[in-house]
Amino acid sequence: METNKLTSETKMDHLIKTAEFNRFGLIFVILTAVGCLGGIAIGFGAINHTLSLIAVVLPSMLTLSLLIAVAPMRVTLIATILAVTIDLLLIIYFLFN
Repeated sequence: METNKLTSETKMDHLIKTAEFNRFGLIFVILTAVGCLGGIAIGFGAINHTLSLIAVVLPSMLTLSLLIAVAPMRVTLIATILAVTIDLLLIIYFLFN
């Protein structure tokens, strides 16, 4: 007779498992989001300031490198969230500046 083990899987663990299963679909979405938002941030004015240019390029290239290296999706999603957040903050800053 088998006993059912109670697993306390958090929503984040479920999200990571789902992301690993849907890796190839998410790669397309991540490439599009990070690439386009980075380009928009550069176009709005990040190209004129060295530090803001570095702030856009470094996390974007890190995310793209992790995708090429087939890194675990947990690390890739963290880098994606970081890149998108920085891009959006700089877009808002340059939009109102």
